[in-house]
Amino acid sequence: MRLTWAQPEDLLAHELVQAAAEGVDARALAVVAERWVAAGGDPVPAVSGAGPVPATAELRALARELLDELDLLPAAAAPDEPDAWEEIVRLLPPEPDLPARPGGVGHVPGGGEDRAYSARVEGAWTGRAAGCLLGKPVEKIPRQGIEEILRATGRWPLDRWFTAVDLPADVAARWPWNRRSAPTSLEENIDGMPEDDDLNYPILALALLERHGRGFTTDDVAQLWLDAMPAGRVFTAERAAYRNVLDARPVPETATYRNPFREWIGALIRTDVLGWVSPGDVRGAARLAWTDARLSHTRNGLYGAMWAAALASAATVCDTVEEVLDAASTVVPPRSRLAEAIRLGREAGSAGDTSEAGVRVGLDRIHAAYGDLHWVHVLNNAAVIAYALTAGRGGTGRGDFGASVSIAVTAGWDTDSAGATVGGVVGALQGVDGIGARWTSPVDGRIATTLPGGEQQIADLTARTVALAGVRADEEAQG
Repeated sequence: MRLTWAQPEDLLAHELVQAAAEGVDARALAVVAERWVAAGGDPVPAVSGAGPVPATAELRALARELLDELDLLPAAAAPDEPDAWEEIVRLLPPEPDLPARPGGVGHVPGGGEDRAYSARVEGAWTGRAAGCLLGKPVEKIPRQGIEEILRATGRWPLDRWFTAVDLPADVAARWPWNRRSAPTSLEENIDGMPEDDDLNYPILALALLERHGRGFTTDDVAQLWLDAMPAGRVFTAERAAYRNVLDARPVPETATYRNPFREWIGALIRTDVLGWVSPGDVRGAARLAWTDARLSHTRNGLYGAMWAAALASAATVCDTVEEVLDAASTVVPPRSRLAEAIRLGREAGSAGDTSEAGVRVGLDRIHAAYGDLHWVHVLNNAAVIAYALTAGRGGTGRGDFGASVSIAVTAGWDTDSAGATVGGVVGALQGVDGIGARWTSPVDGRIATTLPGGEQQIADLTARTVALAGVRADEEAQG
């Protein structure tokens, strides 16, 4: 059985990379790596989560032993990248003064504040689904492969769904579609939003809040995963944390024990709903996200979740993409590596435009800075998200949906996750009508899921999200 993101022989190579990033003594890491290679182990991390051939029993046992040795090696002090909430808050700038409800959104002229907020939430759910769906068939395909596919099918630069129609056989063989996604996410076969972890987690977050309210704990998150999330539909850091929960390891050890993916993008994709139910309260949204994320992530993995929740919170009340990005940046430790990645993405976006040449220059800059990272890491993907939002901000500043999600996807790396986050922000700012029928019609207001209850209607998800925000407002009014 080839089990991705879990086999000790695969985890070891990734842990050597992660330990080096955390400043573990290089000589000690070299000793571990030399023992591994001498025994016949592969020191190169598996791109897709598992090597092509499982290790022998002896090699797997050595991998477990070496992982335990790595776990005992101390990381370098990181005062600019703490894990504890109180320490994080001490590093943050003042909270922005944002309204608690929006003034309006494109397709609700003259609507009241609550109606405008509901429209933004509907746009956010729809935009997240459409952006994710655009990136699904090319997840794991590198940037050059995505461009070759699009050129071969007459769709470069990207401005519509991917298609396999008229794709030459040699190109298809060189850059195979994502095996799980292609049957449901190409233009010729889309029928609603297919199942994806980028939508499973927001739906699960609704259930978490409905069950426990805003006072939920990290243990509550873990219990809900066990109750509702199939183990086969969690990946990278979440799969490691799931295993650690079943092994009765306590939080926050669930995020660190044999989990080399702790600064990857997994937590970032889980927290949009925590922002949508916290309109204008980016710090409160970040606090909820931190509580969720610490089950599986540390340092910049935590901050990615906090940033995504803050983006979602700000997008429900702000008027422009730049205002959203400014507000969300206030929840990220300013000297962290994530803050640096976000700044790079915004700077590259501000310096360019959405022309083919402009986007190429911007993405070249990001790939030059982060091209050494795994395609699921949080830093490279956060830079892409910030870049796509900034470059695609459009003439009104509210974001051009098609341009923004297309940039996020053609960047490569975690295409569906980046497209989902970007789509959620611009979808909130523009509303469903502002997203455009090209992107909304195939989604058809439906999201498939492996969670209990089956397929969900976006209208119902919107109503549940708005109701949770109303509960929060009532609680605050009562003191």
